[in-house]
Amino acid sequence: MNTALIQKYNIPGPRYTSYPTVPFWNKKGIPINDWEQSVVKSFNESNDTEGISLYIHLPFCESLCTFCACHKRITKRHSVEEPYLETVLKEWKLYCKLFDRKPKIREIHLGGGTPTFFSSENLSKLINGIFESAEKLDGFEFSYEGHPNHTTKEQLQTLYDLGSRRNSFGIQDYDSVVQKAIHRIQSFEQVKKINDWSREIGYTSISHDLIFGLPFQTEESIRDTIKKTIALKPDRIAYYSYAHVPWIKGVGQRGFDDNDLPKDEEKRYLYELGKQLFFENGYVEIGMDHFALPSDSLNIALEEKKLHRNFMGYTAGKTQLMIGLGMSSISDSWYAFAQNEKKVEDYQERVNEGLLPVFRGHLLTETDLVIRKHILDLMCNLETDWNDGLSNKMKNTILTQLQEIIDDDLLVIDGNSLKVREEGRMFVRNVCMAFDIRLLENKPTTRIFSTTI
Repeated sequence: MNTALIQKYNIPGPRYTSYPTVPFWNKKGIPINDWEQSVVKSFNESNDTEGISLYIHLPFCESLCTFCACHKRITKRHSVEEPYLETVLKEWKLYCKLFDRKPKIREIHLGGGTPTFFSSENLSKLINGIFESAEKLDGFEFSYEGHPNHTTKEQLQTLYDLGSRRNSFGIQDYDSVVQKAIHRIQSFEQVKKINDWSREIGYTSISHDLIFGLPFQTEESIRDTIKKTIALKPDRIAYYSYAHVPWIKGVGQRGFDDNDLPKDEEKRYLYELGKQLFFENGYVEIGMDHFALPSDSLNIALEEKKLHRNFMGYTAGKTQLMIGLGMSSISDSWYAFAQNEKKVEDYQERVNEGLLPVFRGHLLTETDLVIRKHILDLMCNLETDWNDGLSNKMKNTILTQLQEIIDDDLLVIDGNSLKVREEGRMFVRNVCMAFDIRLLENKPTTRIFSTTI
């Protein structure tokens, strides 16, 4: 690692799960009619060929993990399940009313929160309720996130019977000191049991989520965590950088002192160590924070240059229209973004009034669409077609912003292509920032992003 470059480029910056990033969405929001029209336009362009995706946010957790930046509701009252799912299905019906034919669903993902907070019976009601108004596209995929301490064999079997073949478990770290600091205590034996049950039932893709940069992490603890992870041979491993943003998320991320966190080159070393161990055990690097076995669909998508990135991270398949259901969910029609109300009560109130529960959004301009494609190409393939839709003025502005990165030999510009060198992979977010016209024109006066490395 080049520690001087890490110190130079480790600055606050977006993760680019969207462009424009949420802080730069139009402050006036998006008129609901404009949002609905963009959904219908995208549906008509893509439903019969690639289908649509659904992201369903299930926000409830029984305990608070102090590393978590997700929108969640902490409760042990499972009486909240049915009213919430009834509202989600009402919201889905509001979207279906916009369409002149049944939607064909390419992919469903249940996120959270803790989706396995919900009973098997209620999970069945949710998925079966969705397909009362829809049909499955060929190649349909259904995935979900689970908490190892709150997932039963019955839930695994029920979700498999409903069509899921991929699940994901939040592991984060196996070290007892780290687990105590982040309030996520789960044993390797429990994770192994859930992993083994999934294999026994027939799941073909299992993912484990790990995080580097957590409080009290060391080289020794990371080695042990990865050794245990590899022993279970998950098909995918997400190895995320901990985003420390307590100024946004408040008390949830103040369960430890900032001095307890590995920083800069120390933090990056933990990633590079993990990367080396994954490589030694047959995994392939995907984008900037994912690894997969060569046989996994994520790696196949990478090889075929079909890898996609959205609010759920890297995915093997792209749909032009992704509808987010549930509180705080973000929808993407390609032409616009819309986010739902962030509080359960506000979300339920809007839906029960017969209204789509959108509280903010953004209608993309022609320039936004051009920049979006370049950033998507960089984040997925580490390259982009330099002349694809860029005016000379935009190209010159971007080149000026990239000059230092070019001088540091982290990029290759060859004819019409711009490629990130392997040495520059860790700085891909910095490369994308040079294309981010909105960020360049409206630099934040306060800190709103986590650091890039």
